[in-house]
Order: sequence, then structure tokens, then C-alpha cells
Amino acid sequence: MSTPVLEVVAVRKAFAGVQALAGVSFDVRAGEVHALVGENGAGKSTLIRIMTGAETPDAGTLLVGGPSTGLRAGRSLSALDPASARAMGIAAIYQQPSLFPDLTVAENIALAIETGGLWRRVNRRARVDRARDLLERAGASIDPARLAATLSLPEQQLVEIARAIGADARIMIMDEPTASLGDHEVRRLFSVIRSLRDAGSAVIYISHRLDEVFEIANRVTVLRDGAAIATRQIADVDRAGLIAMMVGREVTQMYPKRHEAPAATSSAALELVRVTNPASGVRDASLSIARGEIVGLAGLVGCGRSELAETIFGLTPARSGEIRIDGAVVRIDSPAQAIAHGMGYVPKDRRQNGVVPEMTVTQNTGLASLKAVSRAGLIRPAIERRAAEGFIGQLRIKTPSASATVDTLSGGNQQKVALARWLMTDPRVLILDEPTQGVDVGAKAEIHATIVDLAARGVAILLISSELPELLGLCDRVAVMRAGTICGVLPGATATAPALLAMAVGQ
Repeated sequence: MSTPVLEVVAVRKAFAGVQALAGVSFDVRAGEVHALVGENGAGKSTLIRIMTGAETPDAGTLLVGGPSTGLRAGRSLSALDPASARAMGIAAIYQQPSLFPDLTVAENIALAIETGGLWRRVNRRARVDRARDLLERAGASIDPARLAATLSLPEQQLVEIARAIGADARIMIMDEPTASLGDHEVRRLFSVIRSLRDAGSAVIYISHRLDEVFEIANRVTVLRDGAAIATRQIADVDRAGLIAMMVGREVTQMYPKRHEAPAATSSAALELVRVTNPASGVRDASLSIARGEIVGLAGLVGCGRSELAETIFGLTPARSGEIRIDGAVVRIDSPAQAIAHGMGYVPKDRRQNGVVPEMTVTQNTGLASLKAVSRAGLIRPAIERRAAEGFIGQLRIKTPSASATVDTLSGGNQQKVALARWLMTDPRVLILDEPTQGVDVGAKAEIHATIVDLAARGVAILLISSELPELLGLCDRVAVMRAGTICGVLPGATATAPALLAMAVGQ
């Protein structure tokens, strides 16, 4: 059995009287992938911040040592700071990338791996070559000279991974690293992780995608309500047992039983006819969604799925083609016009576009429905709060209160707030771009049930997801995008993952 290189011992942490960690203990060994799983709010994010020196625990210790770090085994640290954590070989890849937008990719990578004094000479060619090599190891085809501001979210994630590889981290923490990656990029990432493990590094892998946990992890620790429930060899636990430990109950139906699919003759609530937007790469996209129908949108990273959603919603208006709502041709040049036509849109990048972090849960929930919570042009706080509290209960949003600011919530709970905002508008057409990204299995099942319930009430839903089981489990039909256009549509009842992937790659 390999030597532990990091041991967390009875770590406790509270925020404003809320116990985030209640005596968590577990260890991570050299040459293993150790999965850390739990519902949103279980304490995973707080634990990561303590292990990387961003937070100081109220109690407990961290034991850092062993041959991997070059320190004597069992060095006890009541707390780390970020600099000492990096010096010990601890690196983290977060779900939300933290690149400097006005620097190039090569410069962002260099910040993590280059050393020397302030007035050192910089070999820019060597810097670019080093960045290109690290990007290739991370499975990314990205020009090192590009500004970080021009990168998509998946591309930013790949740069973060390249940066961590270049830092020669011996303890690498990966927080939802595949949340915005396509299947090909996930395969490449898993290859990188296995290489790191085989070289003796320890990888802490955090994911709500349990299929990935069973594929890549050696051991798994389950957190629930701030406590470590159990640590198991991955071979000794099954999916149902792991979910039960995570949520404290059985989740028997991840994909709820569907209502009867709309008839082929049902009128289209949303219809796209050769929609083209050169600015975002969307071209000749045609698709229809009937009332009460869930249509999935699949495709590889960069195929144009999110860009099509932004075009439909007026964030980047179409240059040609037609958008029809209930059979009538409409012009949508802005989100305000889309909302006026009964459309809602939950974007993929929640922190940039889905929520306003500095505003409260109540304010975020009512932001798209100000008329509904106002009287005589003035917002009525009591009405707004009651509406928000209803969605807090419906979506099981873990928050101290409706008055808490969204930036104090975990990533998955922020996603639920973004969804609640648009549910409050009572939309006729709802576009959901990765609505369960970063959401735990219990809440994911509840969001799935909400989607099915909305469709049963007649809402037309466009569901964009990188998780093929989600599309196959929920959708009446699945459309596939490739190179900015919709290249085919398959019935949900007969579609398969291989068939969708073959279509996505042009086979």
C-alpha cells in the first residue's frame, strides 16, 4: 500500500454559524486517484479551499509528507497559505477557470510555472513552445498566442489543466474538470490523469458524474452535511450504494417516466428555418420544437450548440433565416424581445451570465419577472421573497436564507438559482444549456423531474447537454450539431449514444 501524501484530520469549519465541515478525516495516497463526492453543500468546496491554503480551518490538522513531497512524513500543519501549498506540490483545477483575460494563453501558463526575479530575461519563444507542449499533453489544440478572453469555457478549462501539469504538482485537485468538456476531450483528460497516477502523483477527483468516478478512481470518500460518511475502494461499492451514501436516501428514478410524446402533427412552439449567424459560426440551422416536447441538442465541443442558443435568445442576433414562435415569424434582436415572446434561457456559464453573484437569492430569482413582483412600478420585497422561497423548496437550494448572496452558495446551488429565475417567468419556450452541470445526483434527479413536469404542462424545451445519458433519458428527439449546423435529428426512443457520436463526427 502506498504512502499517504496528504491526510486531513478532524477538520472543522463554520461560516456565520453554518457548519460547513464537521470533523472531516481522510487521506490521499501516492499513485492513486481519490474521488471526493457529495451533494452540493456537502462541504467539498470548503475542503478544497483549506487544502489549497485559501481558507483556514477552525480546528483539525493537515498532515503533508511522504516521499512525493520531499518533506518528512507526517508534518502537521494547522493551516496552509496558497504559496506554501504550491511549494508543497499542491495544485487545483477549479470548475470555474481563473485565467487573466488580457494575457495570452502562454502568459497565463507561464504565471504558474516560471520562476526567477522581477528583472529576469524572458525567452518568449521557449515560453510559447513550452505552452504548446503542455496544451498538447492536456489534449488541447489551442494557439498559445491567443488571448484568454477569446477562449470558450471548455478551452479555458483545458488551459487550466495544462497549467497544472506544467507546475509538476504532486497532489492535484480536480474540481469538476469535465463539466464543460466533450467526450473526446474527456478521453484525453483521463489519459493524462492515468499518466499522472502512474508517475506517482496523487489526484483528488471531484465530480457529480458518477460514471467517471467508477471509471477513473481507485478509492472514493463520500461527504454529506459536512461530514465524511465513508471511504471505500471503488471496487467495493456500486452506483446505487454510492448515491444512497451521498444523499442519505435512495434515488430510484434518475430519469422520470415521460408523459406521452407530442403527436407529429402538434403545432411548433419554436421553429428555426435556416437560421444563420456568421459572427458565432451558426449556419443554416433548422429545427422545430412542439408544445410539450423536449428536444435535445448534442454535439462535440465547438460544434455551435451554445452559440445557437445565444442566437435564438437574441444575445447574438441572427443575420438571416427565420425564427417562428407559434407559427408567427418574429424578430429577436435582444433578450428583452425573447422574454416578451415567452422565452427563457438558462446559460451554461452561470457565474458570467446565469446569476449576479453579489445579489441575493431573492433578487436573482425575481430578476426576469420584475413586473410580477412589483406594484405601481415598485418592487414588493415580501412578494419577491415568497416567490423565491417557493423555488428554494422546490429545487432544494441549500442556502442559509433567501437573503443570502448567491456568491456564498456552492456552484450547484448557484445553478439552481439560475434555473429558478426562468421558471418564475412561466415560459412557453425554455432553452436549457447544461442545466445539471455541477449539480449533485439528488438535485439532478429533481431538475430532471422539473423538466418533465414543464413539458407535461406544454412548455417547449430545448435541452443542450454534454451528457448523452441525460439526452437519451429525457428527450423525445435529439438533434445533432456539427460545424455550426444541425446535421440530423433522431427519435429519442431509438437513438443510441454510438449513433449520436457517429453523427457528431460526420460518420
